Amino acid sequence: MNKDVRAKNQDAENPDDGWPPLSPNQVPHCSDSSRPAGDGHHFPNAASSFGEVQTPHPAATHVFCVQYHSEIKRWNVIKGVLGKAKFETSKDLENAIKEYNQKYAHLWNFSGLHEFFKQTQGDNRKHLLSCVLPGMAKLALRLPELCSKPIPLLRQGRPQAVSMSQEQISCLLANAFFCTFPHRNSTHPNSEYSTFPDINFSRLFGNSSPKLSEKLKTLFCYFGQVLESAVPIGLVTFQRCCVPESIQWKRSQHKLTNLTVKTDGRIEEEGQGMLQVDFASPLVGGGVLSSGLVQEEIRFLISPELIVARLFTERLDKRECLVVTGAQLYSKYNGYSDSFKWVGAHNDETPRDLFLRRQTEIVAIDAIHFRDPMEQYKLHSLDRELHKAYCGFSNAHRVVPAWTNTPIATGNWGCGAFRGDAKLKALVQIMAAAQAGRDVTYFTFGDVGLTDSLREMHTFLQSMDFTVGQLYCVLERYARKGMGNTRELYEFIRKDCLKGRI
Repeated sequence: MNKDVRAKNQDAENPDDGWPPLSPNQVPHCSDSSRPAGDGHHFPNAASSFGEVQTPHPAATHVFCVQYHSEIKRWNVIKGVLGKAKFETSKDLENAIKEYNQKYAHLWNFSGLHEFFKQTQGDNRKHLLSCVLPGMAKLALRLPELCSKPIPLLRQGRPQAVSMSQEQISCLLANAFFCTFPHRNSTHPNSEYSTFPDINFSRLFGNSSPKLSEKLKTLFCYFGQVLESAVPIGLVTFQRCCVPESIQWKRSQHKLTNLTVKTDGRIEEEGQGMLQVDFASPLVGGGVLSSGLVQEEIRFLISPELIVARLFTERLDKRECLVVTGAQLYSKYNGYSDSFKWVGAHNDETPRDLFLRRQTEIVAIDAIHFRDPMEQYKLHSLDRELHKAYCGFSNAHRVVPAWTNTPIATGNWGCGAFRGDAKLKALVQIMAAAQAGRDVTYFTFGDVGLTDSLREMHTFLQSMDFTVGQLYCVLERYARKGMGNTRELYEFIRKDCLKGRI
């Protein structure tokens, strides 16, 4: 069988499903009653009946003998190449990666990587080539030791969680950097992992835009900290959550919760201790490993442990989200998109919980990309966005429940390139948060006008003692009148309410 093609994932029998034993330096001691587990939760190295990640080294649970021997051979090549590699120039890195990816050697472009090293001179260049890259190669080759069994896939429609150590994540990301993961390079729509994001860094290396340099600085900052500081001792939990049934929004009696609106500040900084919203792509991480560099990509770059979610998280469906607990912040930055600049290393002092996870919780929810902005005012779009936001905000559908209903730190979700109306999207998130019983802190990213409008509208709605259901009925009338392009939304709400039609 061709090593780059295999039969579709088969359900794997796994007697260790659940909470497998790990070494003391990987996992804090937890009793059965306190560990972060539940139905559908897996700890590092636990295989799953939902399918499993194909790692470059052959694990004992592999079913296909032909593939098993093929992967032994490929892993031996990887060990031989990375174990003896000397990186004197970036061309040596390119040659090493192509040695065990010969099928793609003529397709992959490393021009962006070479330009980065051309721009990086003196001690910084020498340090990367002689210290950081060899250290990353050694870390990548520890994969059989740190991840002895395939990692469960977080499949569509199946609430499930997986926790792994920060050390395991660093090893997996080193392998992604060296492009060792099999079956993850094809872009064909019928390929085995076509519904998953890409994970190997090959596309990133070929990006010749100025953004690549800043991305690589941020990623090398992470690997430098992992290699040169004490090995991270914590855990990170990734959970796919689903809302199985439709909510009757019109009947909701939940009162609107508190709203704080901030013109300045960032979700990841001023939102510390809150549930932080990632304005996600359905394929989590978006363009982090290609040319993208907006809110989601920036968050994945400054907290690279999030990138590993691309290895095992299938495309998010319309009532699904991904919640990540414990991801650490490694970099400081300025700017946004084309103006993004890596500033330096960040020392994350966020406290850890009982399971040694950083007390940082991030939720990835993907908004609709409206080709026609008028579509967002229609009821089917409104219902979809309400369910999506509620899935992300609610603790009721978590595989691993949060300890408390902390406030939500969010902003202009689904706006910008997705063409969402910020005022409507704010109301959608306020309604979903009220349904989930959470307060909201909303960052307008410098938009003073939006700050004032949101504060005034929320104050007005609370003065009218609005419920989620009543606000939904007003938005329903707005949608039926087709007024999205003729009348300002908040003006309509005020006039509609003052007519006594709530």
